[in-house]
Amino acid sequence: MTNTYKLYGIPCSLYTAKARSYLRKQRVDFTEFAVSDTHYQNVIVPKVGRMIMPVLESSDGEIVQDSADIIRFFEKQGVTSPALPEAPLLQAVSHLFELFGGEGLLRPAMHYRWSFDDTNLDYLRSEFECLAPANTDPATYLQIFEFGSGRMRKAAKLFGVAEHAVATIEESYKEFLDLFSAHLRLYPYLLGGRATLGDYALMAPLYAHLYRDPKPGQLMRQRAPLVARWVERMNTAEESWADHPNQSQALISGNKLPDTLKALMRYIAEEYLPEISAHTSYTNNWLSERPELKSGTNGLDDPSQRFIGTVEFPWRGTHLKTSVMPYRFYLLQQLHEQVDSLDDGDRKHIESTFTECGLGSILRTRLTRRIERKNYLEVWGELIS
Repeated sequence: MTNTYKLYGIPCSLYTAKARSYLRKQRVDFTEFAVSDTHYQNVIVPKVGRMIMPVLESSDGEIVQDSADIIRFFEKQGVTSPALPEAPLLQAVSHLFELFGGEGLLRPAMHYRWSFDDTNLDYLRSEFECLAPANTDPATYLQIFEFGSGRMRKAAKLFGVAEHAVATIEESYKEFLDLFSAHLRLYPYLLGGRATLGDYALMAPLYAHLYRDPKPGQLMRQRAPLVARWVERMNTAEESWADHPNQSQALISGNKLPDTLKALMRYIAEEYLPEISAHTSYTNNWLSERPELKSGTNGLDDPSQRFIGTVEFPWRGTHLKTSVMPYRFYLLQQLHEQVDSLDDGDRKHIESTFTECGLGSILRTRLTRRIERKNYLEVWGELIS
């Protein structure tokens, strides 16, 4: 690709990590700028309508916001190493991990960043300096940081980081590290010999928060060094077969998944299925109470608002309350649309595999209306018949 792109984000941004990894693996010519950049503030923010990251800008001024949309933007142009595999089952698994990677791991990502000030705070103060305008004096920056970090600590609670659940959050994350490590002993990436969509989504929390921040970074290196090396592979354009000397770039079979991958899917069923199911039920009730909701809007007074409410659900022997975000359904919808487009044989194969892993219901967990992105915002589409 000869076009030169600008990526606006910051190094510690979760969703920027997903887009950045994809651009590197696809050898896209890009330069990264912080969201404090004057062009971003004066040109990008007015066009997008809010300060959000990541944002991609082409040399001719085209703007793409959101990591999922950035990946789809390049996939439509044609790339040498597509994020979505050809095999229908592997495509479905990719969509599943795109949802889980960016959304299902937010709880440990936010907990390990904001619950360990003794270890993390000095580092985070330094990391967030790129949010401040150039030449900001130290006293003013400290005020900016305290305000911004205060908002993020509140966001952590919205994602379920509750005091009564801290021990379970940590146990659950360690379980994930162990399961992913077992898989990475056999394969360099989630689906075999090259990075695919699920890898890019997992990079969002695993790199930006859980590899780079001091407290979880130490945990990853000590408990799951293979995951740490996967993170490093995901941040380079070139491949390394140091851990897998006999590996090719071939993907795993689209007919039968390895046990280590199915174990990760069973983990998703326990970790995230109760939450996304509760969010779906809440949202369908919310929609039923608003029969006059106009398509192309989010149904709220603030067009940029990303939460429509909170819901409580059972989780690993306790209960959590988390905020309901329509964006998650935008990702889940990708899975549903892909499966719905298949013939009976491929669809039944996916349903059988997902059911074996405890995930059969996620294929039926659906909204009554489409969720779309319009003018860089999540909005409601038409009723689904």
